Amino acid sequence: MLIVETVVRIRREHAGGKAIKAIARDLRLSRKVVRKAIRSPEAAFNYQRKVQPLPRIGPYQDRLDALLEENEGRGRRDRLRMTRIHDLLVREGFDGSYDAVRRYAARWRAARRKDAGEGAPAFIPMTFQPGEAYQFDWSHEDVEIAGKPMRVKVAHMRLCDSRAPYVRAYPREGQEMLFDAHARAFAFFGGVPRRGIYDNMKTAVTAVFTGKECHRSCNSPQKWALKIP
Repeated sequence: MLIVETVVRIRREHAGGKAIKAIARDLRLSRKVVRKAIRSPEAAFNYQRKVQPLPRIGPYQDRLDALLEENEGRGRRDRLRMTRIHDLLVREGFDGSYDAVRRYAARWRAARRKDAGEGAPAFIPMTFQPGEAYQFDWSHEDVEIAGKPMRVKVAHMRLCDSRAPYVRAYPREGQEMLFDAHARAFAFFGGVPRRGIYDNMKTAVTAVFTGKECHRSCNSPQKWALKIP
């Protein structure tokens, strides 16, 4: 069977005026093969492997399937990496490579999704009008101040429409810092959007914005929105 590079070379040399006899001599091929590459390239060398041989994984396929099935049942943070699964197989006598296990796992997951009827993931685009909403959250950052390492709390506010950000660092995350961050951010943006989107911050829910309309439960793990009158 000719490889693609050889077929391409045969076509190129023949198109340049080189005789079939000369091409066959230079490439050490029969004239029949050269003619086939020139005259019927679409059908003559089309090859698709129907059965994927598993010389190394074969004896351990059932065990690998069980490990993958068990791994899928774990929580996302508790799942084993493919390197760990490969190591478990090696301890049981498997002498194949990590890449073989990784490729098999990829095919296993693809077949599993196909059997479950899962298609391509769908996404709902989120659009906002100017001044409609902002997002607010905290992050922890390690910095060096006066030569000493310190962890600071950083307030992040971002307009949902323009994605314009405002960031300010504080020594801790508290109610007064939350007030100050909002006041400075609104002054920086030159106005107050109609609603804010938060990610379950107790300082914002129970202490600062008590009594306002919360679209979702404050104890929900999802994001919730707050209307500002």
